[in-house]
Order: sequence, then structure tokens, then C-alpha cells
Amino acid sequence: MGAPELSVFDWGSGGVAPVAPPAEVSFLDETLRDGLQSPSVRQPSLGEKVSLLHLIGGVGIATANVGYPGSGSAARRDAEALCREIAAAGLSLGAKCAGRTCANDVLPVVEIAQRTGLALEMGMFLGVSPLRIRTEGWEFDRLMRLADHWAGFATRWGVRVLFVTEDTTRSRPEDIARIYQTAVRAGAARVCIADTVGCATPVGAHALVRFVRATLDAAGAAGVGIDWHGHNDRGLAVANSLAAALAGADRLHGTALGVGERVGNAAIEHLLANAFRLGWARPRLELVPSYLQAACSALGIRHGGDLPLVLESLRRLASSGPRRSDLRLKAS
Repeated sequence: MGAPELSVFDWGSGGVAPVAPPAEVSFLDETLRDGLQSPSVRQPSLGEKVSLLHLIGGVGIATANVGYPGSGSAARRDAEALCREIAAAGLSLGAKCAGRTCANDVLPVVEIAQRTGLALEMGMFLGVSPLRIRTEGWEFDRLMRLADHWAGFATRWGVRVLFVTEDTTRSRPEDIARIYQTAVRAGAARVCIADTVGCATPVGAHALVRFVRATLDAAGAAGVGIDWHGHNDRGLAVANSLAAALAGADRLHGTALGVGERVGNAAIEHLLANAFRLGWARPRLELVPSYLQAACSALGIRHGGDLPLVLESLRRLASSGPRRSDLRLKAS
């Protein structure tokens, strides 16, 4: 008699069928924007940013944040140079810039798009939680006017708008619905739910994404995509991102090694590995160690190579790739 068949019961899928998100999942790399807000990293040179940009595209990440042009002349020059590199090198990579809903931030993005001819996306952010509104002394009607004006302005100038609500996970449902509906009517192509201070749980992330999806659908905006941007203050950034995808978020944000402000963001290498293992996406996991090594070098950080799942399991997960001994991330 042959060996008995090994049967594994997968509680992750309820033992019935694989659990898949309702939409195809893609990824947005925030290393060159959110990642640089970490207090523990250095500012990389333009050459290092270019090298990392190529690796971001190589592993199968769809979009990269190339910076915050409104924050200063150096950031503006680098963002434009990275956009030109994407176009010149023919990278299969979308470019996104960050900025607030104000002239100082929107106009530089529009100018970069005009000068480079690249189909540029702007993550246009606006705080909407009661805590933020009270701290800033804002009125919600003013926020509605800003969303309407600047989402419409950027769209008319050919910039694709991702409308980001800061601190969404502590915001009132009625405020989230109103501001997203306003931005979408003005032309926003996508909306982004931000867990800005990392207070969400997977149950909450799932519920919030389902609420936003239902809100958009009811407003006739079924074609508007949903991004999830999570921070790791409670150690749940990756879990929250996966829960958000299961609820309908079709693009997840992360950074290399989870670097970012305070304790960091969702680690994009973990998102990629989990999405691969769950059958949600087919990133080139065999290139992830090179990407992480380049990120360590560019950001001036060290890592001992003890990442869960990603480095130890790539050889088993990927259909082909380097030897197991080559998958160790060396300290930079």
C-alpha cells in the first residue's frame, strides 16, 4: 500500500473553498514618500531612488509614490526626474504624487504631468475625522468645497485623482460618505481609506471598506476603486490590509520593510507574499530580496534577514527563483 494522502484542513478558508477578494488586487509602493517619514532613515540620492524604482516595477508592484512635490524644490525635482525615468525606461509602473487640497500642492503635480507627458496620479489628502477638524479649527462645509474644487481642478488638467481621507478609521460614516461622493462627482477616479494612526482592527477594516463600497455603488460610482493605506501602530497593518482586500479594496499600500512614520506602515513584501500564497496576485517573489536589499541601502537601515514567510518561503512559493541560500537579506 502506498503512503496515505496528506490532507490539510485550511481554517483560513473555512475548509470549504479558497477565500478570494471581490476584485483583482494591486499594490502601491509608498517607500519613497511615506517610508521617508520614518525617523530612522536617511534621504536617498536621486540615483538610489531611480534604482529602487526599477526594482519596484520588477517585483510586480503596479504603482509607486514618487514623492510630495509641494514640500519643496528638491522634492519637486526628484519627483519629476522619477516620472521622466518611468517614461524613458518604459517601466510598467504607474506614478503617483502626494499632496494636500491646496494650490501649493496641486499645481506642482499638474506642472510635472504637463512637462513629462506621463499619466500621473495624485493622492490628494484631506483630514476628515472629528479630532482633526477640531484641532485645525476647520468647518466640514469648507472641506467639502476644497474636495470639490481641487479634485475637479486636477482632473480637468489631466491628473488622475486618488482622493485620500486622512484618519478615515476614526471618522463619522456620514462624513466619509459626503466627502467621497463630493470628490467622485468632481472627477476623482479612486478613493483611499487611511488608517493614519494605525488604530484599526481587521474586523473594523473589513466593515469600513464594505461601507465605502456600498456608499460608492449607491451613488452610481461602481467603477471607482478603493485603496487601503494602513499604519502599524497596533501591529495589525498587514492583517488590516488583507481584511480590506476581502471587503473590496482593490489596491493596497505598503513600504519596503514597513518603514514609515512612528512604527511604520504595512510591509509590502508581506503583502506580496500573502497575496501570492492566497492566489490573489502573481508578483515575482524571487526578486523581492534584491528589492529589499536596495531599500536597506537607499534608506540607510539594517535588517538581519529574519522576515517571516517572505525570505524563508520564497523558494517554495515561487515556481522558480534563486537558491534558498541566496534569499537571505544581508545587513547593509
